[in-house]
Amino acid sequence: MNTVPADTTIEAVRKQFEILRRLGPEVRLKMAFEMSDNLRRIVEAGVRGRHPDYNEQKIKQGVLRLMIGEALFKQIYPDIEIQI
Repeated sequence: MNTVPADTTIEAVRKQFEILRRLGPEVRLKMAFEMSDNLRRIVEAGVRGRHPDYNEQKIKQGVLRLMIGEALFKQIYPDIEIQI
C-alpha cells in the first residue's frame, strides 16, 4: 500500500507523520473519532439528500446499510427494504 498521496510530496508526508507522532496517542485517537463522526454526518447528509421523505429511523438504517454493507445489513434486518 502506498502511503504517499499522489498530490503530496514525500517531504510533506514525513512532516505530517512527525507532527502526528508529537501529538501523542490520546490526541490522535480523538482526531480519529472526530473524523469518524464527520464521515457519518457526510453519509447521513447523502442519504437525506437522496431520500428527503425518510424519517429519522430510515435515515439511520440507510446510513448503517452504507457503513456495514448489504450482506451484514440483511443479516441484522432481513425484513427491512431500504433504498440508499
